[in-house]
Amino acid sequence: MGDVPSLLLVAFSVGIVIGLTGMGGGALMTPALIFLGIPPTTAVANDLVAASFNKTVGAAVHWRSGSPNLHLAKWLVIGSVPFAFAGAWIVDAFGDHDEQQSFLKLAIGVTLVLTASTYVFRMYLELARGILDDPDAPDPKVRPVPTLLVGAVGGLLVGITSVGSGSLIMVSLLLLYPMLSAVKLVGTDLVQAIPLVVAASISHVIVSGVDWSILIPLIVGGAPGTFVGARLGNIVPQSVTRRGIAIVLTLTGLALLGVPPTWVGLIGAGLLILGPVGWGILRSLHGVPAFDHLPIGRRGRDERVRSE
Repeated sequence: MGDVPSLLLVAFSVGIVIGLTGMGGGALMTPALIFLGIPPTTAVANDLVAASFNKTVGAAVHWRSGSPNLHLAKWLVIGSVPFAFAGAWIVDAFGDHDEQQSFLKLAIGVTLVLTASTYVFRMYLELARGILDDPDAPDPKVRPVPTLLVGAVGGLLVGITSVGSGSLIMVSLLLLYPMLSAVKLVGTDLVQAIPLVVAASISHVIVSGVDWSILIPLIVGGAPGTFVGARLGNIVPQSVTRRGIAIVLTLTGLALLGVPPTWVGLIGAGLLILGPVGWGILRSLHGVPAFDHLPIGRRGRDERVRSE
């Protein structure tokens, strides 16, 4: 079904973003596949299966470093897996094939806009607490009920749209556990994401199946892209990359929701012009220079350490 060169290019490009920031996989891959002409149900199913491979690699690295909070991850998994597994059947319940595609396109559009908002909010939370982050700080006491609810909501969104396992759950954990160090936050999110994405992918494979002509290029193209992105992390400023992702997610979500192209373009221009100004003002309010003045190489390394 898919155009192999285009799929390889998309997978490689999204892999670079994942390597740079550790985020953006499903939120970028699924809409990219839809814009290539792949039906939303097929795009979600194949993206989830590919993501189950990619996230396992990242989680293994964090597991070896000892960073995940496994008790916290356990409650997230208990909440997320059943709802993620139900996602494909929820989509399948929405009438015939065309109605399912329309519903899924709408759901992905709404989730992308929500993800972009939480993405920016996460950046702000990290800026506000950045000077307090201590990788050696003791783990906070786990709150089972709210953690389980976070997992349930995140699992439902991922199970339906394949979007949201990173940004939405990460922001919720930042709010619930503000003293959890950044490295443990990322590690915990990656570890809990494995059973979440696997459960969602299994249900979509059962309901929709997979298209090997799409899945194989996604896996083959994504791995080297992630490697290149990780290497570029030392020279590319994280703040610029993350703001760019937030803008792309917003515009993509609006396009999927049927907003006229003219308005999407105007909103994009406004975000490109006013976004850096607004972010600079927020940095100044928190006693941080509005714009970085470090050499590029050092700046990229410093920002990557803070974000991971």
